[in-house]
Amino acid sequence: MFTYQVNDMTCGHCVSAITKAVLAIDNGAKVDVDLAEHIVRIESANAADDTLRQAIQAAGYEPTAVKPTVGRPEAQRTGGCCCGTGAARCGA
Repeated sequence: MFTYQVNDMTCGHCVSAITKAVLAIDNGAKVDVDLAEHIVRIESANAADDTLRQAIQAAGYEPTAVKPTVGRPEAQRTGGCCCGTGAARCGA
């Protein structure tokens, strides 16, 4: 999966333009857009990172590759518990 921050993506038209640009490169790609966070996630079996970025740029946008995160990144956690309380075990 490729994840891009696209700060100049501001509306539904932008989402449509980016999606069309990606699908023109790989019509089997799965494109997931979070407009509020300006994030574009692409699952593509046929296109490379550079090719996808160039397609988004050709559509008029500036994508920046980012590493996807799930939940809170490990570096932001505090203490020994997944909830960050520092308890030896959750719920304590």
